[in-house]
Amino acid sequence: MEIFSPDNLMNLVRGGIIVVFGYLVAKLAARSLGKLLKKHTSSHQHVLLQRALFYVVLILFLITALKEMGFSLSVLLGAAGVLSVAIGFASQTSASNLISGLFLLFERPFGVGDVIRVGSTTGEVLSIDLLSAKLRTFDNLYVRIPNETMLKSEVTTLTKFPIRRLDLQIGVAYKENIEHVREVLSSVADKNPLSLEDPKPVFIFQGFGDSALNVQFSVWVKREKFIELKNSIQYEIKLAFDQNNIEIPFPHMTLYAGSVTEPFPIRMVPSPSAQPETQNIDAKEQP
Repeated sequence: MEIFSPDNLMNLVRGGIIVVFGYLVAKLAARSLGKLLKKHTSSHQHVLLQRALFYVVLILFLITALKEMGFSLSVLLGAAGVLSVAIGFASQTSASNLISGLFLLFERPFGVGDVIRVGSTTGEVLSIDLLSAKLRTFDNLYVRIPNETMLKSEVTTLTKFPIRRLDLQIGVAYKENIEHVREVLSSVADKNPLSLEDPKPVFIFQGFGDSALNVQFSVWVKREKFIELKNSIQYEIKLAFDQNNIEIPFPHMTLYAGSVTEPFPIRMVPSPSAQPETQNIDAKEQP
C-alpha cells in the first residue's frame, strides 16, 4: 500500500521524533521559566505560567510534526476552527471557569498553601488550575471547587494576616457582677501565653438575654496558634468561673399569671397497674 511506502514511513518516524523532542523541550522550557520567575510571582501565577508555556511549545511542535507527516495545515486549521466552535457551545461552563481562573490569577486573593473558607468548606489550597482550585480540608478530604464558584462566592482567606481575633460568646447568670466577670476573663487572658498583649483583649457587654447576661470576650493570637488558643482558653475560663463561683446558666423560663396564682392541678396518667391520682403543685404557671 502507498501509505507504507518508504517515504511515508520516514515522514512518520520524523514526525514522531519531533513530537518526542517537542515534549522534552516544552518540559525543559516550563521548568526554566519556573525557576526564573519563582521569586517574582506568586505560587498561583508560577504554576499557571509554567503550564501555559508548556502547552504553547508542545502545540508548536505538534503542528510541525503534522506538517512533516504530510498533513495540509490549511485543512487542519479549518477543521480546528469548526471543532473549536462545536467545543465552545458544548463547554460553556468550562470556558466560564477558564475566564474566572484568569481573573483569579490577576487578582490573587489567595495562593497555594493558604487556608480559605468558601461557603461551608474550609481547607488548605493545594493547587489553583485553569478550571478549578483543589483544597484539602482539616479532616483530610479532597475538595475541587470550580473557578466560577470561587469568583461568584464570598471567599475568606484565613491566613492572609499574621494575627487573628478569637471571639468568645459567654453567658453568665443575672446575679453576677459584670465588673467581676470582666476582671476574671482579663486575668485568664493575661495568664495564657498564646493570648497577645497587643492588641489587648476586648470585653463587650452585649445585653440581656432570655436566660443570661451576654458578653463577648475577644483575644488576639498568632494565626498558627488559633486552634490551640481556642481550646485552651475556653478550658481555663470554665475553671476560673468555677473557682470564682460565677454561674453559667442553662436556658430556663418562669411564667406568671399575675401577682397571685392558685396552685395548678395536674392529673397524672396512671399505668395499667397504678391508680390515677391528682396532686397540686405550688408553681406559678400561666393559664
